[in-house]
Amino acid sequence: MKLSRYLPFLEWTKDYKKSWFTEDLLAGITIGIMVIPQGMAYALLANLPPIYGLYTAIIPMLIYPLLGSSRRLSVGPVAIIALLVGSGIAPLAAGDLGLFVLYAATLAFIVGVIQVSMGVFRLGFLVHFLSNPVISGFTSAIAIIIAFSQLKHLLGVDLARSEFILDIGTEAFARISEINLMSFGLGIIGILLILLFKRINRKLPGALIAVVLGIIVVAVFSLDSNVAIVGEIPQGLPSFASPSFSWETWRTLLPMAFVISILGIVQSIAIAKALQTKNRDHEIHPNQEFVAMGISNMAASFFQSFPVSGGVGRSAVNFQVGARSPLASMISSILLIITLLFLTPYFYFLPKAMLAAVIFTAVYYLMDFQEPQRLWKTDRKDFWMLIATFLGTLFVGIEEGIAIGVGLSLAMMIYRSVYPHYAILGNIPESPYYMNVERFENLSMEKDVLILRFDAQLYFANMSFFKDRASKLIFDSKEEIKMLLLDFSVVNRMDSSACKMMEELFVELKNNGVQLKISAVRGPVRDSMTRCGLIDLIGKENFYLRTHEAIHSWKHPEVGLNNRFATQSNPE
Repeated sequence: MKLSRYLPFLEWTKDYKKSWFTEDLLAGITIGIMVIPQGMAYALLANLPPIYGLYTAIIPMLIYPLLGSSRRLSVGPVAIIALLVGSGIAPLAAGDLGLFVLYAATLAFIVGVIQVSMGVFRLGFLVHFLSNPVISGFTSAIAIIIAFSQLKHLLGVDLARSEFILDIGTEAFARISEINLMSFGLGIIGILLILLFKRINRKLPGALIAVVLGIIVVAVFSLDSNVAIVGEIPQGLPSFASPSFSWETWRTLLPMAFVISILGIVQSIAIAKALQTKNRDHEIHPNQEFVAMGISNMAASFFQSFPVSGGVGRSAVNFQVGARSPLASMISSILLIITLLFLTPYFYFLPKAMLAAVIFTAVYYLMDFQEPQRLWKTDRKDFWMLIATFLGTLFVGIEEGIAIGVGLSLAMMIYRSVYPHYAILGNIPESPYYMNVERFENLSMEKDVLILRFDAQLYFANMSFFKDRASKLIFDSKEEIKMLLLDFSVVNRMDSSACKMMEELFVELKNNGVQLKISAVRGPVRDSMTRCGLIDLIGKENFYLRTHEAIHSWKHPEVGLNNRFATQSNPE
């Protein structure tokens, strides 16, 4: 295995061309400019002062480019995780900022430990337990919760913090007379400006332009007495501070950390793969992504950071601007360092309503309107799974919503495994092919033969369904069935419980005068049958390579067709 598989920077630095630097520089500056207002806004979303959003972005933008397998993923604070941090830690910190920062950094460290562990033990496959309908429903619900959480800044009314939109909406409606029209006006103008710039050119830093204009308006017209502003922002780099290693703290934060770990990596890998398909100059390795994101979170936790992930908007812009390598992200980090050292005083008059506008426009693009429409037309079960996750997240709770979604995904997977598809086959006349009689017309069927294809592995969970279905089809048939032919072309595994069931089925059929034949058995399944003695019990002469050979042998026993299956040691 190449060392560059674990240290991807060895690969892209070796291939780096001088001509790429200009494009990386432009992309790095663009993303750095984007992350300044976004980082500050997401810090507010996490219930932290704006400066912590900038702290959070610096270290991951330096670490991930060295270890991540994606060359264009932009890692840093994101809206969904910021909301999870804020809603999860707020009740624990009880208004103590120092304690809140400590818990947020500790959460980032725990998330990092989980992600690195999953990467090292190659557990990247676990991300597949979050199906697309679950992710879509959860993300859309989170977008609405995030939007409602920012109403207090947009309206200029100090609403009680809650993750339940009914509570926020009810209080906002009850206090509608207290709306600060100046804050509301600035926020609406900010939203319109950002959307306008996105429509004109997605590469334009619309959020930063809106933020700068908001600062100028508040400063020139002395609106700081009427509008909530960010105020003084500490100048300088984040100080080194260790997260907590108290077991009590870890035990409290662990459930939240696990949810953030999975969500963060699912989002990151999805974005990375989407960008990789547009420019196939590298490969995405899920387990390496776990390690890279985990180490980024762990390193950032020592510098007063909350958990990070790959950002959808920033990564897309990074690609569109023309970033050629991860160097672009490192340039963005350098720009943030310069901002923290020299530019923070200029953000004093930044209205919080304008940061709310940044968040509102960001979460709009989290809403997935197409997926529910597509699923309604293509798969109603997945549609209702999406709706259940959406409503559960919206009205029950964030962690509960994702638990509902994962639970439904697992339940559906188990259901489809226990009750898989099966088909009764008929022959296409004048051909050796056999198809599903319910899907194709004019198929030929022998009156005394049932050909059954089972479209799944055979194991302890579905063996009863298989046996009951086969028995019912034979003994409830209007015709007298003399032979059951099992097409095993799709069965790729058989466990010991299924072997035992096949023995029972063979005995039952034999006692009722029904012969059992099996065709198209795959190598691994035949190995299982050999080990458990099933082939000897049924007889090698009753196994065939192809279904039409078994039928030909049944119809013309006098011909004595050579059973090639019986002579092969391990056919595939």
